[in-house]
Amino acid sequence: MTDPTQHLHAVARADDGTGLAYQRQGAGYPLVLLQGQANNHHWWDPVRADFHVTHTTITLDYRGTGDSDKPQGGYATRQFAEDVIAVLDAAGIGQADVYGTSMGGRVAQWVAARHPERVRRLVLGCTSPGGPHAVERDVSVRRALATADPRAARRALIDMMYSPAWRAGHPGPYTTLGDPDMPPHARHGHLVASNEHDAWDALPRISAPTLILHGDEDRLTPSDNVPLLAARIADSATYVFPGARHAYFEECREEAGRLVAEFLGV
Repeated sequence: MTDPTQHLHAVARADDGTGLAYQRQGAGYPLVLLQGQANNHHWWDPVRADFHVTHTTITLDYRGTGDSDKPQGGYATRQFAEDVIAVLDAAGIGQADVYGTSMGGRVAQWVAARHPERVRRLVLGCTSPGGPHAVERDVSVRRALATADPRAARRALIDMMYSPAWRAGHPGPYTTLGDPDMPPHARHGHLVASNEHDAWDALPRISAPTLILHGDEDRLTPSDNVPLLAARIADSATYVFPGARHAYFEECREEAGRLVAEFLGV
């Protein structure tokens, strides 16, 4: 029986001394939730409680976000993965389920490939293997997000995260649009980390059973990456949500939550 009212906020230390704020809720089997680029743990706020039926959820503020330190360097998906291990060590957790979305899915790939003994089951959402084998977003998407007008860039990002039909009934505020308090050097570091990710050669080393989820209208990370990941991870299953965009986990909350719960079990 879980107690979702249990909350723990603590700080772990990365291998380079960076302070990493992490949050723990619930009392079931540990589930690490990893959010997208330039976001803190609040990315998961709309759906986090759904997992407390069976799991304790562990989130962290990536270096450069939230209450974690914001060093000048150390921004790489491999380093973020080692930061996750530092959090698990600090929390006294030997093995956990891991669910990563967007850049968090890229981080999760490294966690599972480099530390297979620490991952029982793996969920990869709206993500890609990175590198030259990945299917990248269209140049028009990059252009829209890089516009000098911050309000236009925000509107473009919202449109890429959520379908118009869903937004009509859910006007926000949205928790997936980035940590507004990140310093410029950290925001740039996250961008470089995500852009330079390439786990293609490491993916076959993932031994944990893996569920790969995606929205079929995702323009930020095209769903063509789903079969690429599945072909490289031996024990994997896939599901693509019709009509969903990047934040499928929120827009398709009921169905996505059910699929993840069934896959993870206890």
